[in-house]
Amino acid sequence: MEQNWRHLPAPARPIAAAASEAVAAAQAHDGDALTAAVDDLAALDHGLVLGTATRLLLEDAHPDGLDGDAVRDVLERTVRSAAAWQPDVDPHVILLLLAGALGVLEEDDTPPPKPDVLARHAALLLAELLKGRETKAVFTAALVEIERAQLND
Repeated sequence: MEQNWRHLPAPARPIAAAASEAVAAAQAHDGDALTAAVDDLAALDHGLVLGTATRLLLEDAHPDGLDGDAVRDVLERTVRSAAAWQPDVDPHVILLLLAGALGVLEEDDTPPPKPDVLARHAALLLAELLKGRETKAVFTAALVEIERAQLND
């Protein structure tokens, strides 16, 4: 599924395309396509777009606020769904992604997972969160949010 990203600024287009391809592969349970898309995505996005998209989806699904039970539910759903076809899914990485997207990740001396591991798990997480939603609209909203934040800094 080829998406048209011409409405985005040129630097954002490859990130949106790679993220969209990774999520589509995760939704289709296509391991080979996911690996290829993750390789591209890991080289382009260091978590900003994927984290922002995750946060927006969580906020949309929980307009009255997100509590520990809701985070646990997302974590469990994502791991169960992914484990059926990605047996190496790591719940800790999903939790790190959720904490990072929500801005509650505490920095410590533990080295972060490698970019390709983060990108793979982010695609699996977003595939779960996007069920029934349009991928293009979510990534566009995430990029608009990032642009707004950068202009206001």
